[in-house]
This record gives sequence, structure tokens and C-alpha cells, in this order.
Amino acid sequence: MVSDNIILTDGGLETDFIFNRHIDLPHFASFPLLEDPIHKSTLKAYYKDYLNLAIENKTGFILESPTWRSSQDWGYKLGYTKEDIKRVNKDAIHLLHQIRKDHSAVIDNIYVSGCVGPRGDGYTIQNIMDANEAKKYHNHQIEAFAKAKADMVCAMTISYINEALGISMVAKEKHIPVVISFTVELDGNLPSGETLKDAITHIDQATDSYPMYYMINCAHPSHFFDHLRTDDFWKSRIKGIRANASCKSHEELDASEELDTGDKAALGEWYLKLKEVLPDLRVFGGCCGTDVSHIETICSHITK
Repeated sequence: MVSDNIILTDGGLETDFIFNRHIDLPHFASFPLLEDPIHKSTLKAYYKDYLNLAIENKTGFILESPTWRSSQDWGYKLGYTKEDIKRVNKDAIHLLHQIRKDHSAVIDNIYVSGCVGPRGDGYTIQNIMDANEAKKYHNHQIEAFAKAKADMVCAMTISYINEALGISMVAKEKHIPVVISFTVELDGNLPSGETLKDAITHIDQATDSYPMYYMINCAHPSHFFDHLRTDDFWKSRIKGIRANASCKSHEELDASEELDTGDKAALGEWYLKLKEVLPDLRVFGGCCGTDVSHIETICSHITK
């Protein structure tokens, strides 16, 4: 599924909608946008801008669903029932299937991915689950994606091994491909203190290498680049990057009242460096602070 030379995906949907489009997203949740006809049209336009980049650069594309917060704990905070959450997850995938159909004549490889977020906030380690607890918690959302016929699920901003393992276990049980994307702190390690190497090797050993590949998201490349300057096999399992625009720490970003869009040209250079140290890198997107202009700049560097 990731054999294509370059596959693009989107940027920081939530920060784009909050800061650039001035749409309120309580609890940083974008899935309620699917319930409003006007916001749903805005979502379609958002994806179309990125798909136009894929057309211009002759790349594949991963449509990532706006469901990072669409699991039970977060859904309940927003007044959704368990059945509501199942419905909205399915609706998200159905929307992406329609968008793919509308662009299939001009883009050869478009994949529909169900986005899974962490049970917690992604940065602060609280109420750590063991792998079986994580499996039980994430089962509801991943089952909905499988039934809606998503091509894959992608767990993003995962901060400790056990949650990633539980998600991988559910996906394997539901026979749906899974991508695990870890976030890291300024020292290049997971917020739990675990290393990327330990996280990837542990999950691969426990699941017979079930994840399709691994990614890093919600961190600036300067935070983790040095950890990838190794000849170890584990780094070949990293095939995607969705970096933040800003060099700031998670704590600094949380405290910011204005969006830090960073240095786009410098970010493009960082992606080119990552492409050099990660020969199997295929998937290129963004996270907090990035929008379509950042991905366009990244494209201009990696497609030289």
C-alpha cells in the first residue's frame, strides 16, 4: 500500500480550522464538523486543496478522516452517545470514499484512512492503560472503520507503547491494516520516556510486525532527526512524517494563543534531510501549524 514513490497527506486540520478559518473546535475535536452541512462543505474544500497538490505533483494521497477525537471518552464530553460515535466514524469514512470517487480519474492511488487518536491528550501521560485495556477502549472506533470499509486505520499522536500495542492488536483482530504514529518530546523520545527504537521493536515483536509502517507526528524534525542517524533496522519501519511547523515544545504550543506557522522553507529542507536518512520514507504531511502551503513547500523540496 505504500510502495508508491511519494504519497501526500494533509496538514494540521484542527489548527487550520481554529486559527485560519476561525471555526471553534471544543476539545480540539473536528468530527462534529461532519454534522453541519456548511462545515461539511468546508471539509470537502479542505481536502480538495490537498488533492490538487497531489494532481500537480503526480503523487498518491492518503485521505485521513477528521476523527482524531472521535472515541468514547472525548465523544461523551461533547454529548455524543456510543451509537452516535459509531455513526459519525462511519460517516467520516463514507465522506472520504465519495471524495476519492470524485478524484479517482486524475489520481491513481488514493487511500481512505480512519484516524484514531489517543485516549488522553497526547502529550501528558495520565491513566496509563495496559495493552489489553487499550485494545478494549479503541475497539469501538476501529470496528466502525472496518465496517465502513476504510483501507486502513492510522493512530496518531500516540505517546506510549502500551496504547500503540493495544491499537495494533485490535486492528489485527479486525483484519484492517494499521499505521502507528508516535509523537516525541524535545529529546526525541516519547512523552513516556520510551525511545522510538524501543517502541517500534516492541510492537513489531509482540504483533509479528503487524503495523504496515510507523510515522512520527506532532513534533518538529529538529526534535527527532538525530535519533534517525543510525543504521539500525527499526528506522526502516518509519515510512511517514507529519511534522509540526513550529520548533516549540508541546507545553509551549499548548500555552500559545497565536498560531506558530514556523519557517516553511526551513521545514521543507528538514523533510529533504529526513528523506536522506530514511530511505523508505514515502508519506509526507503535516501536523500542528501546517496548512496546504506548508505541504506545497515540502513538495517543492522532496520532488526536486
